[in-house]
Amino acid sequence: MLWNVDLTLVDVAIVTRDAYAEAFRAVTGRPLVKLVPPMGRPDSEVVFETLAVNGVQAEDDHLPGFLAALATAFAARKGRLAKEGRAMAGAKDALRAVARLDGVAQTVLTGTIKSNAVLKLKAFGLDKFVDFELGGYGEEPYPKATLLQVAQGRAKARLGTTFTAANTVLIGDSVRDVQAARIGGAAMIGVASGRSMAAELREAGADLVLPDLSNASEVVQAVAALTTPATRKAG
Repeated sequence: MLWNVDLTLVDVAIVTRDAYAEAFRAVTGRPLVKLVPPMGRPDSEVVFETLAVNGVQAEDDHLPGFLAALATAFAARKGRLAKEGRAMAGAKDALRAVARLDGVAQTVLTGTIKSNAVLKLKAFGLDKFVDFELGGYGEEPYPKATLLQVAQGRAKARLGTTFTAANTVLIGDSVRDVQAARIGGAAMIGVASGRSMAAELREAGADLVLPDLSNASEVVQAVAALTTPATRKAG
């Protein structure tokens, strides 16, 4: 079970932008004028585009330096996450309910770098439901669809089970999440809690679309319907 983080489980956009601004200044010596919106893209891609739109020619050391500075800047602001951000409606109950399904391992597939993803979920008590070692993160040099397959490989190595579209579900809020699931090999539950509307998620190929995560039973039923065995029941 793979969860997108931003605008699926949490919204900490204000803190994230401030951390990006500090990291940008640390790496370039200039103030950040424009931050490229993530829209389901990994931090590594956002960094390169943000450098470009701010007139900075990317060099070999920019990406590792920027990601390291971003991790430091975000960690320095972790106390603001719960105050200035929010858990998305129903996120904790949905995670808890899915965790009760037989044979389910939950992790994240996110454009956020790993250290920041952990802090985002910890701020709202969501980390206890997630095995971060199985996930895929924004500092890894793969498109999201490939990153999904990397996460499946990590889960196989840990759990001894081969993961395919028959037993892997991604829950996310963007068209890019849907595309990653379609290409990478996972069933897809879209949630219209982010910037992509329900119709866009359906058109992109989501198997099911929910308005949000506020109905935990509905989320569980969706996960169970898209995985095998079909008789999977809550424990």
